[in-house]
Amino acid sequence: MKIKNEAMLITYADSLGQNMKELKTVLDNHLKGIIGGIHVLPFFPSTGDRGFAPSDYTKVNSSLGSWEEVEALGKNYYLMFDFMINHISRESNFFQDFKQNHEKSPYKDMFIRIHEFFPEGRPTQEDIDLIYKRKDKAPFQKVTFSDGQVEKVWNTFGEEQIDLNVKKEVVKEFIRETIKDMASHGCSLIRLDAFAYAIKKLDTNDFFVEPDIWQLLNEVRQEAKKYEIELLPEIHEHYSIQMKIAEHDYFIYDFALPILTLYSLYSGKTERLANWLKTSPMKQFTTLDTHDGIGVVDAKDLLTDEELNYTSEELYKVGANVKKVYSSANYNNLDIYQINSTYYSALGDDDRSYLLARVIQCFAPGIPQIYYVGLLAGKNDINLLENTKEGRNINRHYYSLDEIEEEVTRPVVQNLFKLLQFRNECAAFDLDGTIKVKIPSDHEIEVTRQNKVGNETAIFKANLRTKAFKIESQRKTILEQ
Repeated sequence: MKIKNEAMLITYADSLGQNMKELKTVLDNHLKGIIGGIHVLPFFPSTGDRGFAPSDYTKVNSSLGSWEEVEALGKNYYLMFDFMINHISRESNFFQDFKQNHEKSPYKDMFIRIHEFFPEGRPTQEDIDLIYKRKDKAPFQKVTFSDGQVEKVWNTFGEEQIDLNVKKEVVKEFIRETIKDMASHGCSLIRLDAFAYAIKKLDTNDFFVEPDIWQLLNEVRQEAKKYEIELLPEIHEHYSIQMKIAEHDYFIYDFALPILTLYSLYSGKTERLANWLKTSPMKQFTTLDTHDGIGVVDAKDLLTDEELNYTSEELYKVGANVKKVYSSANYNNLDIYQINSTYYSALGDDDRSYLLARVIQCFAPGIPQIYYVGLLAGKNDINLLENTKEGRNINRHYYSLDEIEEEVTRPVVQNLFKLLQFRNECAAFDLDGTIKVKIPSDHEIEVTRQNKVGNETAIFKANLRTKAFKIESQRKTILEQ
């Protein structure tokens, strides 16, 4: 199924119910018309990082479901799969064969061997300092082979995730086969996870290395095009990098919107948000929340350093059960530029602020992605956080079917469902249409979306200080508070 201009749900296969079968029950019973697509977070066999250390893309983790159940979802929804193009599990057959057979392994070129990458006598401390990394040590792992030899390989994120050498033909063939296999199971869109780390080049910072990164993306796109699959490169960094990717006609993520919206709702000021809505591209997926934390670095320069700092500090003041320690090394936080909280709790578990945030998202350019916890206006899960000591688990609650039955009756959730259904059905939000933004005062905003032919219009007016808003379409009031 091709991508539709309808809201996409982001969920793990075992978070709305215990598996894909129960997920389908939730979709059938509660979410028809509310969402049009699903990003099923990694459902392959994996050895860590909640699925992001895949060992075999040809299989579905049997505790989550089967390919038949994935394909059943694809009959009614466009589907996005994750492809960790930068790395694979150390328990994969490829890496295990390399460990066993070393120089005789047909997969020895799949991995970045440090002694081959750097000239003799390197890496120096200067080399290591140059590498763009989000941990305070060299991203290298020592490997002992069955023949007794020891060498180091590159691993950007952790011991379970061994980086792939995307320049080698054996990896290019692996990429081609993976895309082909995903296409056979109903994939409409591939999220290229951590792709910006995939190119390693001597005497660079090994992050979004140009022009090589464009060659990699183009090769992957040409392969995906054979199966009418679109790509969504995933990157958390300065918004200007997203804009570069958009210029090459890829879908991008709007990762700046979450912190911009928080700043606007905390301060009551509209100028920064209005400027962004006027300039961000239509070919994108918007987010407020994801399986990771709330990104801060993405909005740098859209907000001043003082405004970013204000937003972060205000989040800890206004947010419900949000503490700085939850985004620290004490809770295994990988990324110092992200704050761990649900979006609902970041807004103080306040229904009015939260619904207004979702209205802003729905009127922003692009297709809205709604994380499953956000879809149910979920609060921070302190129990899961403390039981696991994993900061990001504060926003990864496991919902039972009974719990979902209860949560969907809450007025804020019902109003969110009504909003999303309107967004899915109204032609004013066509991606080839227009957006006009006005700011009648420093705390008011008016956004008008209109389709290309001009026969359908949706208007949203809000006061960010009082959190009052009104949505009208074809002179009818759709939703207000």
